[in-house]
Amino acid sequence: MFLINILLVDDHALFSKSLEIALSDYPEITSFESINDISRLDNFIDTNRPDILLMDINLKNIASEDGLELAKQLLYRYPEQKIVILSGYDLPVYRSEAEKIGAKGFINKNIEPEKLVSFLSQISQGAVIFNREIPFLEELTDCEKQILRLIAAGMKRKEIAATLYISERTLSNHLQHIFEKLDVTSSVEAVTKAIQMGYIPPIC
Repeated sequence: MFLINILLVDDHALFSKSLEIALSDYPEITSFESINDISRLDNFIDTNRPDILLMDINLKNIASEDGLELAKQLLYRYPEQKIVILSGYDLPVYRSEAEKIGAKGFINKNIEPEKLVSFLSQISQGAVIFNREIPFLEELTDCEKQILRLIAAGMKRKEIAATLYISERTLSNHLQHIFEKLDVTSSVEAVTKAIQMGYIPPIC
């Protein structure tokens, strides 16, 4: 049995405490700490060297960047640190980005504790855990995402072209590429699918 000490970075104290309680039943987990103050993170890693750092994606209450960007920065400073994204946003685009930056896994927050411990044990021994059951679509460019955000905001094609300082013909070409990547035939379908896949935020 591999012994694991865990550090959780999450901005929801209730979830952090609930996970700590759930994992306390497993002897494999020798230590569980959580941090909701990003300024303490580097010092904690330097001092405690956690086996696995669990990171949420949505950290808007405690950080200026999301968990994926923060994980990328940490892996630059601590390339040997095992980071696992633990998030309720189980979307292909996020899983793909987590894998690109060098995370060791992407796990849905709704997982059963026993399964989570099993995954963490595997990761601590060198495994990489990513759910590949959901197909990944070709990545949208930043420009394509911006176009979708403007469409979702209710802007017309002429307005979008003017906002982005491009011609309507160029905009039409971008839209065609978006439709092909998302396998849709209309702007409404494109926005809906982009939200479902995590490319753009939901419409409030």
